[in-house]
Amino acid sequence: MVLLPMLAAAQQIIVAPNGSDKNPGTAAQPKATLHAALRQARELRRLNDPAVAQGIHITLKGGVYPLKEPVFIRPEDAGTTASPLYIEAAAGEQPVLSGGIPVTGWKKLTTSLTGLPAVAKGKLWVTDAPVVGDAVIDFRQLYVNGSKAVRARDRNGDSMNRILFWDKVNEQCWIPTPKSPSLLNAAGLEMLIHQWWAIAVLRIKRVEVQGDSTRLSFYQPEGRVQSEHPWPAPWISKESGNSSFYLTNAIQLLDAPGEWFLDKQQRKLYYWPLPGEEMATAAVTVPYLENLLRIQGTAENPVAHVYVKDLAFQHSTWLRPSQQGHVPLQAGMFILDAYKLKVPGTSDKRGLENQAWIGRQPAAVQLGFVNHTSFTGCRFEQLGATGIDYVQGTYTDSITGCVFTNISGTAIQAGMFSEEAFETHLPYNPADERVLCRNLTIGNNLVQDVANEDWGCLGISAGYVQGIRIHHNELRELPYSGISVGWGWTKTINALRNNRIEQNYIHHYAKHMYDVSGVYTLSAQPGSSITGNRIDSIYKAPYAHIPTHWFYLYTDEGTAYYMVKDNWCPAEKFLQNANGPNNVWMNNGPQVADSIKQAAGLQAAWQHLVHRVKPVRSQQPINVAAMRKPYAGVEIVSPAGTALSTSSLQKLLKDHQLSEASYYQWKDHTVIFGAIQDPKELSKAVGAIFPGATVKVYDEPFYVYDRSKCADVTTATQWDHVLLTANLVADEQLQQEYLQYHATQFAKWPEVAKGFCNAQFQQLLLFRKEQQLLLVISIPKGASLDQLNPKTTENNPRVDQWNALMKKYQEGIPGTAPGEVWVFLQNGN
Repeated sequence: MVLLPMLAAAQQIIVAPNGSDKNPGTAAQPKATLHAALRQARELRRLNDPAVAQGIHITLKGGVYPLKEPVFIRPEDAGTTASPLYIEAAAGEQPVLSGGIPVTGWKKLTTSLTGLPAVAKGKLWVTDAPVVGDAVIDFRQLYVNGSKAVRARDRNGDSMNRILFWDKVNEQCWIPTPKSPSLLNAAGLEMLIHQWWAIAVLRIKRVEVQGDSTRLSFYQPEGRVQSEHPWPAPWISKESGNSSFYLTNAIQLLDAPGEWFLDKQQRKLYYWPLPGEEMATAAVTVPYLENLLRIQGTAENPVAHVYVKDLAFQHSTWLRPSQQGHVPLQAGMFILDAYKLKVPGTSDKRGLENQAWIGRQPAAVQLGFVNHTSFTGCRFEQLGATGIDYVQGTYTDSITGCVFTNISGTAIQAGMFSEEAFETHLPYNPADERVLCRNLTIGNNLVQDVANEDWGCLGISAGYVQGIRIHHNELRELPYSGISVGWGWTKTINALRNNRIEQNYIHHYAKHMYDVSGVYTLSAQPGSSITGNRIDSIYKAPYAHIPTHWFYLYTDEGTAYYMVKDNWCPAEKFLQNANGPNNVWMNNGPQVADSIKQAAGLQAAWQHLVHRVKPVRSQQPINVAAMRKPYAGVEIVSPAGTALSTSSLQKLLKDHQLSEASYYQWKDHTVIFGAIQDPKELSKAVGAIFPGATVKVYDEPFYVYDRSKCADVTTATQWDHVLLTANLVADEQLQQEYLQYHATQFAKWPEVAKGFCNAQFQQLLLFRKEQQLLLVISIPKGASLDQLNPKTTENNPRVDQWNALMKKYQEGIPGTAPGEVWVFLQNGN
């Protein structure tokens, strides 16, 4: 008989709220804190104890673990392939790592309070503000029985006011005079302003009332940054209204149940309970720590093989807005410095006007220079700026089956966005790729009600990442976009590549912001794809700057080398803005197979997550996009000296269920245009019937105008189409300028669309294939373009300016006369 050696079991260290850090960490004598358990594990590894050969399990019993400082996992704590470090919940239990401080001692306010609105008198409860050392804890969130209370503000619910004017020179803002005159002396008063795709939080230094208008001055640095940075700027518009705002953080504004105010000078905290809340027994918590857990290594000595399972992270704070204001550029990345160039142009983009340098928000769980780490089945809730952030130097990590809810900013963030010393529009491509976030998998997570303070943050946000896979997540109830991947606004090849966004379910988003999409991308990303996602239910945001500027898919500046395929959404409302080369769009919209639609979102093993959070649903109406017909064109350029067989052309049209009048001709150019179900299949048939001909497919317009841009959105029941073609000039830089002008036309040249509305144009589609442009103008059936077109410039000189500006970008196709640019293709009917 041969005796086999016994395999060593993994070392287990038990932690319980009723334990003691002097205990050995056994089930009978558990540790009290994760700090102490990590120290014990570190010593076991240092001493090469044989007990850790199969790994170390730190098991936390259920309960709340208050943190006085962030838990810090260092390289010395790292596991190995053979001996990982597991930090996990005891079976069936829910341990909570909390950076919050309980607030007790509530009493009904019985004394008078200067500045308190009359409606609140007799309704408030008060307690001493929490203090650490000799300082009042500064906080921006207050949680009552697990729900976020509202910091006192002048407009309740989703209601906001409108600014009157922004004075960039003097760094001041004019607003309608507030109802409460005592705001003149309100210490700590703040302004939140809504501007395009971001908000800004500004600390108010001075309030000056001049009749029905009031001038606000701000503290620095945010006063300067807010007034100097060009994008996104305060919006001034007669059509859609000026930028909206609200004032917050003054006792004079505490006028509704569920609101609170911290008086730091008097060291008192006030709260107006909601119906049914009993303050004698309510669990009230204020967040104290910005980071709850940090896992941090170095490029040479990373932290590896750390696996976190079934823990909850609660009550992180977010302090920068209270200390320096908060003026984001995009995705919550705050501006350190920004200004408009007097002479446009950078080494990467000749026409760029905007310069900016950014900083990054803190995260409840923050990782840098790690590999082979995972978070599985965890909860991230009641948190500050960010839930979890794989910042830099990460490799082969995963976030799976987690719930993210009630977070002030982004739920999941990954990758460098730009170092503080690096201008953010320059392509980032470090020589040492170890600083990048590579091969991160984010799958089967539920994200709900995040970015509920910084409305410009995302559900999932990734900067310069490689090999990221974002799959089978469900994202819902979001103020802005769902998933964003990329940074830099550049078509130049950079660090981004091989990223996959697949089979996610994104719905009920854009509650507050526009310039929005379910999936959004930036910059060149070779080998990347957006496939099999389900996207629907975009809210009608009440203060959108351009109410029609919402999308299901949005490939923004520089996006290149992407495959966008088989994504289901209710309509083909997409935007491809100033994209780079080699993007392929195939089969996106309501025609996508139901099997693909149903496969998106949480997979079966993770469907239980939807029952782990209380559902939230706004009562806002949902946008309904007009079902745009899948208009497309297939061009046939005959070989020199030959003509197409009319009978063969008519048979082709009949075989593909197209009208015999669906073709248009100019010289040797024939374009089949209409509701073509499969343009690429039609092009193959054309090639077989007309060998030797050049065939081009126009199926993805880069510019779309429709009647939704008009005051009168009704459309004619039948349309005629007018087709024209021209070439872009050969200069690639001018081509990009042309595309950029059209991408921003509705925002910067709204008079052009107004002219189209006046002329009763039903739709304009502008396609591009290499240098050639195909313009389709749809007008009411039986109308004459010659009669309608002059109405575009009637009392509208900006259209003449636009037309004159466009001339430098266009030239005639081969065969046109000297000076001839746009040529009409005559209908074959």
